[in-house]
Amino acid sequence: MSRALLVIDVQQEYFSGALPVTYPTGHLDQILRVMDEAKQAGVPTAVIRHHQPDPDSPIFRLNSDAWQLHPEVEKRHRDVLIDKQLPGSFTNTNLAEWLKKVDADTVAIAGYMTQMCCDTTARQAFHRGYKVEFLRDATGTLDVENEAGSVTAKQLQDSILVSQQMFISEVIATDAWLDRLR
Repeated sequence: MSRALLVIDVQQEYFSGALPVTYPTGHLDQILRVMDEAKQAGVPTAVIRHHQPDPDSPIFRLNSDAWQLHPEVEKRHRDVLIDKQLPGSFTNTNLAEWLKKVDADTVAIAGYMTQMCCDTTARQAFHRGYKVEFLRDATGTLDVENEAGSVTAKQLQDSILVSQQMFISEVIATDAWLDRLR
């Protein structure tokens, strides 16, 4: 098995911006642990960063403070930085080419938001034939309320994880994933 780590959208928008991630507790610490251990184990790591194509967007506006990577992620090792404009990290990016270059057959998903970019990227990876490891406590989300209704962050996280585990991903805890690296 040759795995790669995908660290998706760990940007300031989710900390000091319009979309503060609140669940699960310790999500950022787990992401940083995963990045540190991946480096030690020689697991290729892609950091993925989102921006909206609309230059006047109120969220993820290119070059804004909220668009910046979280400083702790910015200072950690990465093999590649991939910019994207849609929820799926494969869409209109060089992620597929990079995964071929590093000869990965498995991707581990960490980052934000569980129900949007992490979920979409996991599905895209599965459709391309990759084995997917979805890190349950190194992904995160927030309470959502819109015209369709409302859901707590815990409900949203749990439902996406259950859905992922049904067919697409192996949903595992960070500790279990780190054991695989040892």
